[in-house]
Amino acid sequence: MSTEQLIKGSTRAYSYHVLKEQILQLKLEPGTKISEKEIAEQLNVSRTPVREAFMKLAEEELLDIIPQSGTVVSRINLAHVEEGRFIREKIEKEIVALACDSFGEDFRFRMETNIYMQDVCSTQKNFNKLFELDEEFHQILFDATGKERTWKMLQQLNIHFNRLRLLRLAKDSNWEDIIQQHKELYRLIVNQEKDQAMRIMENHLRLVVFDQDILKEKFPHYFI
Repeated sequence: MSTEQLIKGSTRAYSYHVLKEQILQLKLEPGTKISEKEIAEQLNVSRTPVREAFMKLAEEELLDIIPQSGTVVSRINLAHVEEGRFIREKIEKEIVALACDSFGEDFRFRMETNIYMQDVCSTQKNFNKLFELDEEFHQILFDATGKERTWKMLQQLNIHFNRLRLLRLAKDSNWEDIIQQHKELYRLIVNQEKDQAMRIMENHLRLVVFDQDILKEKFPHYFI
């Protein structure tokens, strides 16, 4: 959904979307203190929708609302990162196995287009768009196997996992490795090489584990 569309909708939805985007894209860094008044002035909206957006983002663990102290952008919780990664690994190995059994032409077209755009974004160093394409790549697998609701459930559980992935792309990227694994996964799905596809998916979702210690050393103030 575009910003223009959100502006036409509720100011709460607009405030929520803009704040969430700023947090995920590190425009508001972990540990940053923010206030309803400042954000309302920045977005040119009243404080009520901003307060509601704050509450929703707190529920998603992106903000910490501390009584008598203020509101702070939450730091990345590595225990939650690992929990999110663990859940995705277990589920997506089975999803990719199902995709090997049945992956229609329309989904093949969507995935081929997605991978092509990943190469383009890598060349342009557009990590925000690359993250969106990475998410879409995995979502296509869930759509193709009729597990759309499962994907939505995972998104709710993967806030901290996704924040670390975005940080990795923005600050210490191994884009080429990620894209190459996507290409290999697609090849294995088309060739119905189920066991190999499951192994590659497992390795793919463990890349974050290898990178998180490096990121924590570089940006210790981002983590708890």
